[in-house]
Amino acid sequence: MSSRADIDVRPITEAEFPGWLRAVHAGFLREPSVSEEEIEARRGRFDPGRVLGAFDGDRCVATLASFTQELTAVGGAPVPANAVTGVTVTATHRRRGLLTRMMAQDLAAAKERGDVVATLIAAEYPIYGRYGFGPATSASEWTVDVPRAGLDPRRAVPEDGGRVDLVDAPEVRKLGPELYERLRRAQPGAVSRDERWWKVNTGALRLEPSWTEPFFACYRSAAGEVEGLVAYTADDTWGDTKQPMCTATVRGLIGATPAAERALWRYLCSIDWIVKVRSGWRAPDDLLPHFLPDPRAARIATQADWLWVRILDVVRALEARTYEAVGSLVLEVADGDGLTGGRYRLEASEGGAGTCAPSEDGADLALGVGELASLWLGDESAVRLAALGRVREGRAGAARQADALLRTSRRPWCPDMF
Repeated sequence: MSSRADIDVRPITEAEFPGWLRAVHAGFLREPSVSEEEIEARRGRFDPGRVLGAFDGDRCVATLASFTQELTAVGGAPVPANAVTGVTVTATHRRRGLLTRMMAQDLAAAKERGDVVATLIAAEYPIYGRYGFGPATSASEWTVDVPRAGLDPRRAVPEDGGRVDLVDAPEVRKLGPELYERLRRAQPGAVSRDERWWKVNTGALRLEPSWTEPFFACYRSAAGEVEGLVAYTADDTWGDTKQPMCTATVRGLIGATPAAERALWRYLCSIDWIVKVRSGWRAPDDLLPHFLPDPRAARIATQADWLWVRILDVVRALEARTYEAVGSLVLEVADGDGLTGGRYRLEASEGGAGTCAPSEDGADLALGVGELASLWLGDESAVRLAALGRVREGRAGAARQADALLRTSRRPWCPDMF
């Protein structure tokens, strides 16, 4: 067995990318072999200097990559983020500190670049809190029982004068980016999508040989403006008496307005043969159930944490967002990795703007950097965290005041997996 000192953790070379990708397959329990087509399709996503591998001899046994991203803070400001993905440790090399070494390298480089936060989607819950990440958004998936929903199929046309049209993939690549930017600017927790994202999700660039082309439909307002877009697939299920029992599965639905969301959900529920709609991952307070005459027709199939955030710069993170109330709060932030810990005074003023600076005053609230990340996008409650023993009040009522400042009227949501 190799010792920890024998295993080299470093950025990979171009020639090592196929072996690195095979290690990713092993970690995620995919088919061990990697095709030349997948190698070339995936190679373009990464900056080689940000693709880390742990090598036992010539074999890659652990992986981590990161790429440039923007994350929308409360109030709509984008902050530079270090998006972490492709994290694996091969089963033969677990419990040797390889992930810790890779994460330390990646976060230190992100801090040096000036990124405000790091982000990831956690496959397993217990891992990433060790590195200062905290769950910052959650997501829900609904299943809609279409016959029970109470929708009149004769009224499937939008009532506001808008219309829903089927579109093809090239048109989505033209219409989608601008529409998504409208959503992203208004949605805390949303992350940026580059041109490559649109190619992958419309089939122009195929990472998986089994990729199935979805249907695409867009909603145009009465004025002709594109305000919504949905991608969905449908199965081919029939009952014993030759009754169609098909399910439409949403791969993604974005709406710049509630009217666009309503029109697209009602469209999906009006398609002939469709008796069930699976919503895909949605915000936990999504409006979907209440677009239906009978909201109980939509039941939650899955609900879980989604985007995790690691704050790398407390001052810039707190100054990037807006606040729901006026007030002042001194935060004692513990960061075991030494990237951004310390004591800070947050001042929220009229109009929602905030300023933050190091402070020597007594702490109103003491918390870890992961807990601060969970509070930063407005989804978690400091009062709840205090009840769990994860936040400590230095002043009575400080947790309640933190909630008044930090929590938001609508919950943050990240529409994407990465």
